[in-house]
Amino acid sequence: MAVAMNFEIECEREDDGRWLAEVPQLPGVLAYGTSADDAMAKAQVLALRVLAERLENSETGPQAISFSIAA
Repeated sequence: MAVAMNFEIECEREDDGRWLAEVPQLPGVLAYGTSADDAMAKAQVLALRVLAERLENSETGPQAISFSIAA
């Protein structure tokens, strides 16, 4: 039976103007971008890569995945 996992993407603007987005449920999944949308898209891509790698290495089983963006 597949387990649903929900991931939130948190995004904030740094002092230097760059945007930083991270997925707290996946340690190390964070990305910078020139806009909030850019950073969040990069973080989502990275999160999917991490999950795919875990599946390929049998570290986790198949699971339903959904993302939400913190307002």
